[in-house]
Amino acid sequence: MNPKAKSARRQNIRYGIRQKINGTAGKPRLSVFRSNTDIYAQLIDDVNGNTLAAASSKDKSIVAQKGTKSEKSKLVGSAIAAKATELGLKEVVFDRGGYLYHGRVKAVADGAREGGLKF
Repeated sequence: MNPKAKSARRQNIRYGIRQKINGTAGKPRLSVFRSNTDIYAQLIDDVNGNTLAAASSKDKSIVAQKGTKSEKSKLVGSAIAAKATELGLKEVVFDRGGYLYHGRVKAVADGAREGGLKF
């Protein structure tokens, strides 16, 4: 598949997802971005346009861990859950960012659930 067509297709999927879900200060959006090497997660308040917390596989504590990209993704999920509980948040809306709910994206969700977040 043409790389430009592939990214355009993912962008259209993202727009469709974003029309259906919305994050608030009490129940923020857990947005996931997946690159070839790393994965990033953010808690976003769409009403005010603020990022409440963020975690990525580039964080020092996660880079120091050995393991596959999926295992590191699970650590990112648990890290974002820990930051959310520090802020007093228990519920989030999961935004898969146009990616299939499979592999590393699912690992982030599983790690966040194990950390105490509810979707």
